[in-house]
Amino acid sequence: MPENSPSRLDLLRFLENVQVRDLQRTRDWIATEEQHQALETARRPAPPPPEWLIEHGIGTGRLPARVHTGQCWDTRTHCKPATADQARRALAEGVSACPHCRPDTTLGLLDRGRHVRSRCGTRR
Repeated sequence: MPENSPSRLDLLRFLENVQVRDLQRTRDWIATEEQHQALETARRPAPPPPEWLIEHGIGTGRLPARVHTGQCWDTRTHCKPATADQARRALAEGVSACPHCRPDTTLGLLDRGRHVRSRCGTRR
């Protein structure tokens, strides 16, 4: 090699610098694309809440514990969306109705001739 040409080590360091810049440019493109995707996701309307929820217990088997309307404030993390037919079926099979949102009343499953005791013990 002529005396004034760069050494092998200098050439390898130059190559490393080029690759580091290319890697940074690729990372910048990725970050830009992630921002675009986040904006697109934020622009999409949120899906409507489910009309009915079935709350499941914890542990093995996770059996249904209560039925709720979709707007109930007393739902927990173990709820799954349900159709009106699934909610009716669960109530008919003995799953408890939430005492706060009263899905059994909303679904028309209460016998209108029977009096139901409210939480304070008075008849309605």
